[in-house]
Amino acid sequence: METIKGTIKPYVLNCFILILPILVWNILLTDKLPANYQPILFSRGIPNFLTYIENISRILLFVIAFLMPLSFRTMKQRVGLYVYLFGVLLYFASWIVLIFFPASGWSNSAIGYSAPSYTPAVWITGIALIGDSFSFSLPFRGWIFICVSIVFLMAHISHTVLVYYQIK
Repeated sequence: METIKGTIKPYVLNCFILILPILVWNILLTDKLPANYQPILFSRGIPNFLTYIENISRILLFVIAFLMPLSFRTMKQRVGLYVYLFGVLLYFASWIVLIFFPASGWSNSAIGYSAPSYTPAVWITGIALIGDSFSFSLPFRGWIFICVSIVFLMAHISHTVLVYYQIK
């Protein structure tokens, strides 16, 4: 029983757990965002290549996070937890402003409108600091997660900025 527990643990306690609050938030609150954030309007007029890059890099980011065991044994990982928590709060705040104050100057500025696309950089950085190995025998290379994250963020931010300028 102990062997099975030790074998399964890395796949249960992994960095993907840190992405779950973001996914739940998005699922529960996307329909509360202003109309131009709704999926049908938000994807209108976006080049296919950008959509593919954004979605493929998002999936890769999730898979890599799933393969990184969740641990806070080092100082770097504990700092990563604080960076992650701060980033999640920023991300949630960016949504709250858009939901409750959609007509505000902030919500209608390029920076405010696109805040939900660039604030993930903070919580993703936290995950990058926390993840320091893989749950299998391949050698860990932190730059892989970082590079995938950068590609995702560039595509995600570009997508949002394109939508912003289409509606303005």
